[in-house]
Amino acid sequence: MPSVLGLLEAREKKVREEVARLREEAERVQAALGEAERALQRLADARVTVAEVLAGPPSVAVEPVGSTVAGSVVPRRAEGMAVSVLPADYQRIMSVLESDAGREGMRCQQLAAALGLQAVPAKVEGLRSKAKRLVERGWAFQTRPGVFTALGTSAG
Repeated sequence: MPSVLGLLEAREKKVREEVARLREEAERVQAALGEAERALQRLADARVTVAEVLAGPPSVAVEPVGSTVAGSVVPRRAEGMAVSVLPADYQRIMSVLESDAGREGMRCQQLAAALGLQAVPAKVEGLRSKAKRLVERGWAFQTRPGVFTALGTSAG
């Protein structure tokens, strides 16, 4: 018959082995937790940075060499270029100028109304500046002073 002390020693040995196994597992889990927390922090930082960038003033887009005028986000039009290469505001202007309403040419006040903007001087002058930039870069045509249309449309 085994002695009581022998039974206690055997049980103590098993419990020590279990404690050692659990410590190793705890260290592995702790390392995995630390790695997951670092990944979570990187993602949170990235989200905050993207939100800041999107909320801030627009920056100058990087275009291929030779396709833009220095300091401009509106590239010179080349054969086969789609309107989709233009910034969103310019795409909206081009869509109005290419529409049936814009085929005969539009004044900037009409363009503002078609874009859903108030025809106040600040908005109209901003559109005039953008329309002239589209003309300079070969995207639009000025049929007469202050009247703009898309290239390839018939101006009356």
